[in-house]
Amino acid sequence: MAAPEVHHLFHHPIADHSFSADHSVLAVARDTAVELYGRVGNAFKLKDELKGHDKTVTSVDIAPNSGRIVTCSQDRNALVWEPSPTGYKPTLVLLRISRAATFVRWSPSENKFAVGSGDRVIAVCYFEEENDWWVSKHLKKPIRSTITSVAWHPNSVLLAAGSTDAHARVFSAFIKGMDSRPPPGVWGERLPFNTVCGEFLNNSAGWVHSVSFSPSGDSLAFAAHDSSITVVYPSGPEQPPRAVVTVSTQQLPFKSLIWTSEDEIIAAGYDCEAFRFQGGEAGWQLAGPIEQKGRPGLGEHREESALNMFRQMDLKGKAKDDTQLKTIHQNTIGTVRPFETSGDRVTKFSTSGVDGRVVKEGRLRGNLPTVYKLHASQTPLALIYIGLLQYSMYRVYSEE
Repeated sequence: MAAPEVHHLFHHPIADHSFSADHSVLAVARDTAVELYGRVGNAFKLKDELKGHDKTVTSVDIAPNSGRIVTCSQDRNALVWEPSPTGYKPTLVLLRISRAATFVRWSPSENKFAVGSGDRVIAVCYFEEENDWWVSKHLKKPIRSTITSVAWHPNSVLLAAGSTDAHARVFSAFIKGMDSRPPPGVWGERLPFNTVCGEFLNNSAGWVHSVSFSPSGDSLAFAAHDSSITVVYPSGPEQPPRAVVTVSTQQLPFKSLIWTSEDEIIAAGYDCEAFRFQGGEAGWQLAGPIEQKGRPGLGEHREESALNMFRQMDLKGKAKDDTQLKTIHQNTIGTVRPFETSGDRVTKFSTSGVDGRVVKEGRLRGNLPTVYKLHASQTPLALIYIGLLQYSMYRVYSEE
């Protein structure tokens, strides 16, 4: 896999990020504003700032085709930003909620978007031509707590949602007069608005942090606070699922996940790095972290680290420095998003986190190599030997 592209924008948490379709614009949610960065060579430079919210912006999404940007905030509002020659023009959306808006995503058709909230409702928003404004309809029952994540089905009608009531649910968000009726599928046949097509409880009753449909839309994955991911394979309307596969891990909880293909999922969260899951209806497993510890140049880095360790022990009585993580991200990853696709497969993805970094991971190909594998002969004992040898040589030359 190619080396990741790291953009350390600032020393401040990033609540969410989104790239434009041509990857020339990067939108990041920071405090009460959304910052827009333009690509200049291999870097991103701040070129505009969208200010319209008076409380923390919780989520942002750029529509790939129209270029519209939708934002939502703890101020209980959502704004649609229309691109124009003079900048972006904001339009207030009538959400009709009394608690913070937590998450927003455009539908694949881009004629509507969904906003999760702390008000135990999901606002499905669409544009009314006759009134020239954005209005919303509410998905309510049986939601019993804050919505943490939403994800659209490829047909732009079904909507998945994760909640702090430990459930992942699939709803119909069909808007009469706007959506064409989808063909019958594994999630249902007749799909009037607010039809519950599936409701799935996390085994440990932990918060559901993220939900995502597979590329075909025929299966659903969700990540929960018990450090697990669950994949659901529905069998048909009002029928129990064909399979519900839960993978419990020893990692810290995952905050966000995406499908890269029908048999692969990428998830990331409190471990500060992304992990790959592989499998199918017969079973899923954790394949390992995306960041390969055996990348070129690692051996030299390890040797330098060993030398530096003994140097610090001698000069300062300091055995090690724990402030720098060995991962690219230095704090929790909050969002994982597809960056580049080929057909139905995601070939590159991006992450953002509390450390103010946006990272574009390189091309994904095949299975991961063995992870956490040291270079030949570089066992921990060998590393100590290398460090002692290098440091003794360093002292000899220093004294001369």
